[in-house]
Amino acid sequence: MLRRILAALLFAAPVVLAPVARGGPAVAAAPVLRFERFTLPNGLEVILHEDHRTPIVAVNVWYHVGSKDEPAGKNGFAHLFEHVMFQGSKNVAEDTFFKYLEKAGASDRNGTTNTDRTNYFETVPSNELALALWLESDRMGFLLDHANNDTFKSQRDVVKNERRQNYENAPYGLVIQFIRENLYPKDHPYHLLTIGTPADLDAATFEDVKQFFKTWYLPNNATLVIAGDIQPAQAKLLVAKYFGTIPRGPDPKPKTSAPPVKLAGEKRLRVEADVELPRLVVTWPTPVQYSKEDGELDLVAEVLSSGKTSRLYKRLVYDLQIAQDVSAYQASAQLGSQFDVSVTLKKDKDPLQVLAIIDEELDKLRKTPPTADEVARARAKALSGLIFDAERITSRANAFNSYAQGTGDPGFFAKDLARYENATAADLKNAAATYLLKDKRLVTVVVPTAGAARAGRLVEVK
Repeated sequence: MLRRILAALLFAAPVVLAPVARGGPAVAAAPVLRFERFTLPNGLEVILHEDHRTPIVAVNVWYHVGSKDEPAGKNGFAHLFEHVMFQGSKNVAEDTFFKYLEKAGASDRNGTTNTDRTNYFETVPSNELALALWLESDRMGFLLDHANNDTFKSQRDVVKNERRQNYENAPYGLVIQFIRENLYPKDHPYHLLTIGTPADLDAATFEDVKQFFKTWYLPNNATLVIAGDIQPAQAKLLVAKYFGTIPRGPDPKPKTSAPPVKLAGEKRLRVEADVELPRLVVTWPTPVQYSKEDGELDLVAEVLSSGKTSRLYKRLVYDLQIAQDVSAYQASAQLGSQFDVSVTLKKDKDPLQVLAIIDEELDKLRKTPPTADEVARARAKALSGLIFDAERITSRANAFNSYAQGTGDPGFFAKDLARYENATAADLKNAAATYLLKDKRLVTVVVPTAGAARAGRLVEVK
């Protein structure tokens, strides 16, 4: 089987093998990533993963705060703070963080923010592990010894420009905001975009930033993963040296659950945009990341739109030639996910005709399971994607963090594979019939309109 072959090729050194049951004949053993997990007295969680095949080490820090945790009127703070964290700390001068890493030959150095967490990462030659840990610890413990109002203002301008570039001035750029605002209630943690709203960003002060740091950027709200060519005993000494003296703070309370989103019926949005091609986006609220159904809906998305023989691509792009492209995807998140079907139509084609065809294909899937070949292709793509992604030490380190926060188990990798390996055609049919309902969805139609904003303007909700 695909998993056995890839496991043998990719994980011979850093894993052990454990069986995964399917309720039937024995199947290939699942690769299990070895790790060691411990917590410092100040609350910092540490995960070590040893792999000596390549002389590099990935350092990956997750702070358990995302845009879902922002108080009212502070939208965009988590992302803004991600930028501030790169501008220097007590012992790292302004704009030198990346220079240290570049001189050391680092790769994959960056930070990202989403609804659920903020992460910082770098991959360095194994003899530069101490440098990476020093840099991360200095900004965890001593950022406010350096950051000032000028630092804050400059990075706020950077974030506002990022919003203009990626959302406000991009074709279809604000459609995702309109969808989010109308899918999630106002009091839901996912109602607003992570990038932040202009009003909240403009109203932010440096005092707000300092309070955000003191609330969330604490060792007892962070998980440090060190993965790669390490000696665990030495790594522990370095972690204790650089992080052990950072004081613990009051335990923050990141949001870990939210009421399921339930639409009362079908809701439609009409958006006008100064673009050439119409676009249709159909969105459903779906179960949380790493749940059984979350994996099944990943496979449903593959059946619908992955490859030229997939159901929606074949109908819309190849047979009828009314669409430029089509995609279906399960956007997984900690407090609730969403399933989207997005179609960019050819010029002057009718979005409602496309919607009718989507309904036809989904109706078939709700009533009749996908074929064995469809399930096999979808499963192979999902499994190979997971395994090949985990082959990169940078991605593997991030996966440990994602599993730890999302499931409480850094070693969830084998169980993650099992979600796809164990899914049956009947499971996919049931997932579509349960969650992708015609009367429980949000339909967004983007109409080309000269003179409208390129990013789109919402003109009708019904």
